[in-house]
Amino acid sequence: MKNVELMRIKIKAGGVELEARLLDNETARAVYDLLPIEGYNNVWGDEFYFEIPLYQPLDDSATMDVEVGDIGYWPPGKAVAIFFGPTPLSKPGGKPVPAGPVNLIGRIIGDATVLRNARDFNPIILEKA
Repeated sequence: MKNVELMRIKIKAGGVELEARLLDNETARAVYDLLPIEGYNNVWGDEFYFEIPLYQPLDDSATMDVEVGDIGYWPPGKAVAIFFGPTPLSKPGGKPVPAGPVNLIGRIIGDATVLRNARDFNPIILEKA
């Protein structure tokens, strides 16, 4: 099992760079082992998602209840999802709602809303910090 403190990552998109901490679960460890990852950044409201070369089924962390700053893995799209504000399924002024259940894999350290400044940039990069 990896040390949780060692599972810190950087998220880069355009001129935005953030740090995040991955959780200590099977899906997060599998994502961490793939790093660095460069993906095509898709935008869905205030959510970025991008396909990665990994398939993991839903696990014990699977939820539709996410917060700004959460990072999830969405099995149907084999995608990492980064939540930084409301999505098209959110109630007005509400928190993000994913398109379907996601395995929670991590959390951004700091202000995730700065990702709004990176909407038009590709690629998005995840790498070990």
